Amino acid sequence: MKRIITILTILFVAGFAAQAQDAASPRINKKNLVVKEWNTNAKGNRVIDHITTFNADGHKIEEIEYDAFGKQRWRKRFEWGENGRQSRELVYDERNKLVNFKKFDYNEFGKKKVQYTYDPKGRLTATKVYEYITQEE
Repeated sequence: MKRIITILTILFVAGFAAQAQDAASPRINKKNLVVKEWNTNAKGNRVIDHITTFNADGHKIEEIEYDAFGKQRWRKRFEWGENGRQSRELVYDERNKLVNFKKFDYNEFGKKKVQYTYDPKGRLTATKVYEYITQEE
């Protein structure tokens, strides 16, 4: 019986310590941050895979994905309104030619409500509607 109580106490203390450590873990400051992701093959050759750039407000402003040879696959540029919400997303191909762009409407809670996708000439090509459903337990 003492052994079970000892084990339970150790588990309780270890769980509490893990929670305290998670709460104390530093968060990465995304302001003016550039994140580079690299792939290394079996021969040890390192090739860029992805670059994400954040502005002074911590908003993602650009994302670039590269192929296995380090050539650009696509690039996305993100624009933000004064209200701190994303206003547009521009998608470019491997030659930095605009493929499409997206605009957004938001609901009263600041969540995306509708996404409108346009071709490079500004013609609406698709609409995506976001639905948020709260599940009761």
